[in-house]
Amino acid sequence: MRLANGANTTTGEISELNFVLGEEFADAAMAACRRWRVPIAKIDLIGSHGQTIFHQGVASRGKGTRRVASTLQIGEPSLIAERTGITTIGDFRPADMAARGQGAPLVPFVDYLLYRDAKRGRAALNIGGIANVTVIPAGARAKDVFAFDTGPGNMIVDALVERFTRGRRHYDGGARMALSGKLVPELLDKMMREPYLRKPPPKTAGREEFGLAYAEKIRAWGKRHRARPEDLLRTATVFTSLSIADAFHRFVSPRACVNELIVAGGGARNPLMMAQLAACLPGIVMMEAGRFGVAAEAKEAFAFAVLAYEAYHGRANNLPSATGARHAAVLGKLIRGRAR
Repeated sequence: MRLANGANTTTGEISELNFVLGEEFADAAMAACRRWRVPIAKIDLIGSHGQTIFHQGVASRGKGTRRVASTLQIGEPSLIAERTGITTIGDFRPADMAARGQGAPLVPFVDYLLYRDAKRGRAALNIGGIANVTVIPAGARAKDVFAFDTGPGNMIVDALVERFTRGRRHYDGGARMALSGKLVPELLDKMMREPYLRKPPPKTAGREEFGLAYAEKIRAWGKRHRARPEDLLRTATVFTSLSIADAFHRFVSPRACVNELIVAGGGARNPLMMAQLAACLPGIVMMEAGRFGVAAEAKEAFAFAVLAYEAYHGRANNLPSATGARHAAVLGKLIRGRAR
């Protein structure tokens, strides 16, 4: 998390963490098989997204002479394949970026398969660290789908909770801390002027925009204006909901009619966040992702299993309309498991 938030590091530390996470992910896969009594020999393929420690979807001039976009996910898939003996596909984002896409969002490919409907326009909203939305118009073809990161999800709130509780809590369960505070209108107005919110899609956000450094700015503002921690948490929680609603009004409603909003991610369990979002989007029916056969907690794992399956068969598994890529591409690098 320290690296993902942009802290100074070394190539040695990144290399070490890449291998440590590979071992951890392999252990997690085998532990899951034991827990649900699935013989590991019955698993044919693993899809591993990895842990993002840097993502810059838009090209800029870096250390060299070229303008480049870049991304880095760690969690070495070669270790997963070796420890489990199972063919593993990982590192999905670079192929989309090579095709001049932003390497994100990738889950819309699976949202389209799961949620398209001939008569109802739907949007799939995932409120994780970052909030992202996939818009699937009624009767949509793949090229009609569009998606983007609306802005922060739980990232700012989680960082503030950790800071205020000195690491004893990592999130605001049931929004209890936020509900005990009061909204700070002047801070909310300041946050709603964040330039990212006005930037048109396709666009991606991450810790570079809304990570620890952003949370520290909010905390410093609160200290100067003598706002209580609970007030800052309530304001940050409401900001997440309003930024999502703002994205709908700016970028979704002018392009598509949305009848149903399918919500997944940790934010779906935050009652304050969901109530505020429902109030801002009247006329749209809010639904839990679990109603469509894939539990909200399993949604992203399911998605990368599907992306891996498509890649294994050499089929395109990105949506250029979502990532901005110039063409469809096969995402993911394949590492063969041990011979059986």
